[in-house]
Amino acid sequence: MLAPTSASLRSVRNLRVPGPRGEHVGDGGVRGPYWVRLLPLLAALACVTRLPSLRWPLWNPDEGYLAVQAQMLAHGGELYTTVVDRKPPLVPWLYAGTFALFGDGSLLPLKVLAVAAQLLTAVLLVSLARRRWGDGAGRTAGVLYLLISIGLNPEDAQAAAFEVFMLPCTAAAMWCADRRRWGAAGTAVACAFLAKQTGGAVLLPVAWLLWRDGAARRDAGRLAAGLGGPVLAAALLTTPAGFVFWTVTGSGAYASFTGSELHVLGRGLMNAAVLAAACAGIVGPVSRVLRIARTGAAELWLWLASSVAAVLLGFHFFGHYYLQLMPPLALLGAAALQILPRERTVRAVVVSGCACAVFLAWGLLAPRPELAHAARLAETVRARTAPDDRVLFWGMHPEAYWLADRAPASRFLTAGLLTNYSGGRNGPQVGEKYAVDGAWPVFREELRRHPPALVVDDSRGKPFAPERVPSLRRILAVGYEPVARTEGAVVYARVPQAVP
Repeated sequence: MLAPTSASLRSVRNLRVPGPRGEHVGDGGVRGPYWVRLLPLLAALACVTRLPSLRWPLWNPDEGYLAVQAQMLAHGGELYTTVVDRKPPLVPWLYAGTFALFGDGSLLPLKVLAVAAQLLTAVLLVSLARRRWGDGAGRTAGVLYLLISIGLNPEDAQAAAFEVFMLPCTAAAMWCADRRRWGAAGTAVACAFLAKQTGGAVLLPVAWLLWRDGAARRDAGRLAAGLGGPVLAAALLTTPAGFVFWTVTGSGAYASFTGSELHVLGRGLMNAAVLAAACAGIVGPVSRVLRIARTGAAELWLWLASSVAAVLLGFHFFGHYYLQLMPPLALLGAAALQILPRERTVRAVVVSGCACAVFLAWGLLAPRPELAHAARLAETVRARTAPDDRVLFWGMHPEAYWLADRAPASRFLTAGLLTNYSGGRNGPQVGEKYAVDGAWPVFREELRRHPPALVVDDSRGKPFAPERVPSLRRILAVGYEPVARTEGAVVYARVPQAVP
């Protein structure tokens, strides 16, 4: 990108991004020629950018975990009691409802819903940008968002998992707050939190907009009621104590930064670099223009800052965490480009389109060795068990239960909940003593009451291997014997009449 001249810099310093404008005709809905022309384009772009999601049955362990949770709920399981995870309930309920309607043999309906979620996010960003800066900025925001929305490792960007369904809720919260609909804004913040805890970070820019508007006590009450009502309802529909434990208080060891600092920092820097490459078309305008101009868009910077804080929270820096940054980045890009010459907008869209093409090719062509490994383990388990047998996969791939179509022997679907390895750690703070509080007595009782027909040790030398987990080692020694090996995984069959 060309460096600005001193004269152009002086001109930019005197610019101010236009403040909120009057509502455009049709801006509150999808009527009018503007939306008639734009919606088909956005829908087509949303479908194209999500094409790689159709290539594989699933993309990452989060999808597998959600699929198995949905099956357990369908068979009488209770969330936060016999079906557990460190996540709020909205997305597990979405999976369960979709399976109830379309069957649990495919994630295709969820992939379609993910396309719809991305399209809805783009539409809300269009409306936000159009209200502030006009029709052109609205189109730019929507197109830029969809182009950068897949700008991460495909297993992070293409999965129909928590963040994808959280994003339209965060965008809806800003859309409602921008129109002073405080009760609806609070409800949208609650839905974002109930999709994933970090979605609640959007409350910061929403609250700033409320304060900027005068912070009337009645409006603050509406925001609080809209926020608290859905969260309280979710707690009551599950179990209040379990809801609080699994979504807020029970993840202390998981959120700790101690033990794998270089490992997680390296992951964070790598994912930040990948996202920066995807946003190459807008990084220049945002950093060079909005940093200098008097923007009048503080809520957008607060949205980005709160999203960055959400990415940092927990100190794990997984790629899918970075999806939360994309909506505010797209809006800031549109804000910067609308005060620059039109050719800069064209250049930004072209660069973003080229980056998008690279990520599309990555998603369509890259192999998935871990998915292939899980599929082969599932085939082995199917061949050695009856449909009503329970099995235990001791590893980090809960999708193996779904692929094998076998019920898990425990509510703990990964070794991570029992050893803390689910934080992506490379050794320290992994073991029984770092498990979720109270997990091992429950786990041992589950295996005693319903011994699995097979135990598949898929640790493959990782720090949660049975030789480093005394309780599991004793269970295998007393009640099981190795019967097969598959790509480094060891399959144990239950010894007849033995009770672990």
